[in-house]
Amino acid sequence: MFTIAKKLNINIVYRESNFSFSIENDIILVKSTIQQEWQNFCHELGHRLRHVGQQLKMHYLFRDLQEYQAENFAYHFCVPTFMLEKIENLTAYKIAILFNVEYEFASKRLEMYERKVLNERFYSQAW
Repeated sequence: MFTIAKKLNINIVYRESNFSFSIENDIILVKSTIQQEWQNFCHELGHRLRHVGQQLKMHYLFRDLQEYQAENFAYHFCVPTFMLEKIENLTAYKIAILFNVEYEFASKRLEMYERKVLNERFYSQAW
């Protein structure tokens, strides 16, 4: 996390807050477990790389879209698909340990990956 932030000229700042957020060149994180901080960092990084503007001034539907996009980015950045493809006997527990994410996060990412694999199989057979 710190290496990525340094290479992207982003400061990681810890504050007493109820939530993490990004402002200018700072990603503000809430002190938590290493896994939760990593997941929050990736979520905020998704905002930094994909979005511009102040969410507080946006229509709530557009803000919801940006949150969905940042969350999706976090799942794929924390647990990249190309790495999942190389692991045998995939389980949420194995993903949580290998990628240092929370079990619930790993479980959802495994679900996303399995859905992708099923979609690819379905569409390759449909044609």
